[in-house]
Amino acid sequence: MGTAESAFAAGFTEDPGYLDFAKVGPLSAAVLAEASAAQEALGRFRHGALDSLATASDRVRSGLSAVSGFRPDQIVPQPTTSHGLVHVMFGLSGTLLLSPAEFPSLPVAAQRAADALGAMTPRWLDSDATGVSGHVTPDAVEAALDDDVTAVAVSLVDPRTGYVADLEGIRRVIGDRLLVVDAIQGFGVVDARYDVADVISGGGQKWLRSGWGTGFLAMGDRALEQLSPVLSGFTGTAEREPWDVVPEPAGSIAAFTLSNPDLLALARLAASLEEIDATGVPVIASAIAERAAQVIDIADELALPVVSPRAEHERAGIVVLEPSAGELGAIGAALHNHGVTVTTRQGRLRVSVHAGTTSETLGLFRDALISAATVGSSAAPSSRGRLTGTNC
Repeated sequence: MGTAESAFAAGFTEDPGYLDFAKVGPLSAAVLAEASAAQEALGRFRHGALDSLATASDRVRSGLSAVSGFRPDQIVPQPTTSHGLVHVMFGLSGTLLLSPAEFPSLPVAAQRAADALGAMTPRWLDSDATGVSGHVTPDAVEAALDDDVTAVAVSLVDPRTGYVADLEGIRRVIGDRLLVVDAIQGFGVVDARYDVADVISGGGQKWLRSGWGTGFLAMGDRALEQLSPVLSGFTGTAEREPWDVVPEPAGSIAAFTLSNPDLLALARLAASLEEIDATGVPVIASAIAERAAQVIDIADELALPVVSPRAEHERAGIVVLEPSAGELGAIGAALHNHGVTVTTRQGRLRVSVHAGTTSETLGLFRDALISAATVGSSAAPSSRGRLTGTNC
């Protein structure tokens, strides 16, 4: 393990057994320290404390710029990823191509905007055309394009399958149409070309480990020209405080805000981004890939079907397993008894690792699967001949 990776891994504070970063990332040590300092400043509020807290906004823009490639002036804080996506969906016009299998933030926002304004029409990408539900590929997108399509929306990482979208490939096939990316699954830990997108919306409560309230929206110049700031509050004008008048929305991304941001949340996000920038996304991505491969190896050893991508360039930190219906209950109980946290959804186990996931945690995961197999074998020895092995 290199020096940068070791320093980053040392900031993981969760108890052993945690394998659910795709749901929420326990706060890093740097974020906890930043939060404590910010709360102390807010609690005591010495002279100048507000000015000190306000610097978090610039730090966030600088950190997001370093990770994403967008300019600081193209970035604005949001409460959540979904808030940013709603701004974008209500601002679009024309026809938006997207998959109905995306996390609900995207399709729900698109349909609500279409119903409310009628300026944008969603075109649902046929799931059969993608080959695998949730795999939005350049070929599938290209096959669904016509002259009516003005924008394409996609998740950086599909949360149900762990599939990493080929953003560069999608950009090549859509030409100058707008590309909108829901980046919450994988931002900061997937080594992707975010700058080929026109819009990215994300949040820090998962892989960035900065807690809730740490959303953001980044928008390139073409998107800023084409999107209408429909949901624009008093902070979305060019005036600092527009007393006694109602100015037009600002000509910057600030137009896509409703109110002042949560400075404590921004302080947490800033600390996380600075830690990531100091480590380097490629270093973090490599460490995650190694640990994801270990999860796949454990699943293969114990003959548990892996239904997420195996190719490293198509997966992030998510590995999805699909035990039989008869195995799922025993596995769930064994994971609970061993103190292992994963997400169970639609009959599948979603295991999500990070750069700080330890061998102890992976050992607990393996032990839990073996324990489940032992219970299953005792209950129905003739029905299974797998999930066996020895503890490590």
